[in-house]
Amino acid sequence: MSAKPWNERHRRLSRFSHAVFDGVWRRMLVLLGGPTRFRVVAMLAGVLALVTADQGAVAAVGPEIQESMGIGNTGLGSLTAVSSAAGAVAVLPVGVLTDRVNRVRFLTACIVLWSLAMIAGALADSLPWLLCSRVAVGGLTAAAAPSVVSLVGDFFPAAERGRIYGFILSGEMVGAGLGLLVGSALARLLTWRSMFWLLALVGVAFVFVIGRKLPEPERGGQSRLPAVTPGGKFTVATPGGEADHAGPDRDDTARRAVRRRGIGPDPAALLRRDPVHMSLGQAIRYVLSIRTNVALIVASVVGYFFFAGVRTFAVVFAREQYGLGQVALTGVVLLVGLGALLGVLSGGRLADRLTRRGHISARMVVPAIAYAAAAVFFVPGLLTTSPTLALPFLFVAAASAAAANPPLDAARLDVVHYRLWGRAESIRTFLRVGGEAVAPVLFGVLADALGPGAQGLRYAFLIMLVPLVANAVVLLRARHAYPHDVSAAAASERLRG
Repeated sequence: MSAKPWNERHRRLSRFSHAVFDGVWRRMLVLLGGPTRFRVVAMLAGVLALVTADQGAVAAVGPEIQESMGIGNTGLGSLTAVSSAAGAVAVLPVGVLTDRVNRVRFLTACIVLWSLAMIAGALADSLPWLLCSRVAVGGLTAAAAPSVVSLVGDFFPAAERGRIYGFILSGEMVGAGLGLLVGSALARLLTWRSMFWLLALVGVAFVFVIGRKLPEPERGGQSRLPAVTPGGKFTVATPGGEADHAGPDRDDTARRAVRRRGIGPDPAALLRRDPVHMSLGQAIRYVLSIRTNVALIVASVVGYFFFAGVRTFAVVFAREQYGLGQVALTGVVLLVGLGALLGVLSGGRLADRLTRRGHISARMVVPAIAYAAAAVFFVPGLLTTSPTLALPFLFVAAASAAAANPPLDAARLDVVHYRLWGRAESIRTFLRVGGEAVAPVLFGVLADALGPGAQGLRYAFLIMLVPLVANAVVLLRARHAYPHDVSAAAASERLRG
């Protein structure tokens, strides 16, 4: 073959790839409102991706760690357990710091220490050493959720937070997938320690990116990033253009609708003391006095509980229920993961659009419907033994379940004073991590009691769909309290700054 045809094909392929990349890049800039917004979203999504990549990597290199350290399933399970426990303990004081210190500096310092802990894990030559490094990793990653939530609230207008959250939460899925796939490949080609080294290097590089490109926004909305149209003009996400003098969220569609309809605040949710100087105990009592926030926490904890259990046993179940080999199993995992990614990108967008059209409680109703749909579509996917029949149902179920998270996260910011976002998120994360730690044990015990192999897991999964339906009921009931709690948050910010 002559060089000329080969070079011509290479040039055509290069032009095509550049055109595709340029098209995707331009589309992302339009969706996010310009390069500055894209950069902030990418960095916040990257923080979450680092956390889940670490979790996925430990699962991927688990067999190699067992062989290297000479440990059994109990020892391997303890690596995940101690990391989760450390994160649950650390997240409460981390929430206090998030509300009081420079969040970007705090986050970068935690990533630096996290990278050092990953290096310590890569150098570990005994289980106690490795366990200590996992304790450090778990405690340091606790800074991610409260910091990201607080920064999202101060960077982006309330009216579009659901959509923005979809892009940021996609980092969790991408990180988990990369951790699982890359970790497994590196463990086979080199050693399990190479994945720890790689994550440490990525963390160090990420510190320089955040330190140089992510500014610390002012609290309360004064540093909101305006959207930029393709022509370079600034726009604000304020359908109708009415100024909102109720607080810092001058473009908050829900607050404007609440005020127009004369919906008053829930007296129990009004903040009667300075949020900056509230102790952790006082903050916990106040946050749990907000009825909508309690419903959102319950829904979030139950949702993560369910998927922590499913994630733990999904591979075992798929192999025994559908008779899949490794290649086919990888394809199924990727397709179901794609469904979850599409869901997380669409759920917040849908809720934001409905809110702009006057449906004040859309951020409660959309997750409720999503959880109910997930439960409905999971049933036929779990009952059939044909992977061809199961895959469409599992794809839609994963998309529906993932679609619930962005509007839930956005709604939590709507009903809490902005000076308490970090502590409110730390409380939710504390309970969520606890649920994730307990879920694999409960799923396993229930599956063992209900039958051998795939049969026990199938019945366990079906029974655990009941909490997802309960989630839908809880959120639908709480939708009536949401407008009053939105009004209370606005009134509290007027009174307490």
